[in-house]
Amino acid sequence: MKIGVIGFQGDVEEHINILKKLGEKYNNIEPVRIRNKEHLSEVSAIIIPGGESTTIYKLILEYGIYDNIIERVRNGTPLMGTCAGLIIASSSTNDPRVVGMGLLDVDIQRNGYGRQGDSFMNEVEIDGIGRFLAVFIRAPVIKSVNQGKVMASYSGKAIMVRDKNVLGLTFHPELTEDTKIHEYFIRMIGGEGGVSTGMHAGSVRVK
Repeated sequence: MKIGVIGFQGDVEEHINILKKLGEKYNNIEPVRIRNKEHLSEVSAIIIPGGESTTIYKLILEYGIYDNIIERVRNGTPLMGTCAGLIIASSSTNDPRVVGMGLLDVDIQRNGYGRQGDSFMNEVEIDGIGRFLAVFIRAPVIKSVNQGKVMASYSGKAIMVRDKNVLGLTFHPELTEDTKIHEYFIRMIGGEGGVSTGMHAGSVRVK
């Protein structure tokens, strides 16, 4: 099973590396860098990474895969958007430079926690996953959740939302050694039998 990471800018390698670690246990997982329609057509799930949302958005348009991503996800392909990826997947970015895909019905405020110097980490409780050290870097704020389930909050604000096959996070799970969120995403794809037993790829087992 191939899991694609939109591969133009941002934390592409970090997501790829976590998927490679999990692939040591889930024998059927293969990460793919998506840069064109052919790459996109190969994958069973899609990750839009954290990074610079305006740059990622521009390149997704330039390489002609913006509408294809929307079509795939609306037809059931699982999608995870982290930080910038959440902004792009959202229904309202509140930024005229980035038109959201409308795949997750949330309203976003870019850099809602401040600029680069205001980055921070905090342990949060995620429904169905447990405790997780969340890394916030120029993180967006979810101003409102119009549809979907809030899986985690911080300071009264939603930071992780799921609606059917779409998962959106304001933080960066790819910047930690904790694989639980990526394991959860794998289980969203279906049929892998993965069970998370804690931190690190070594704790992943297959039924």
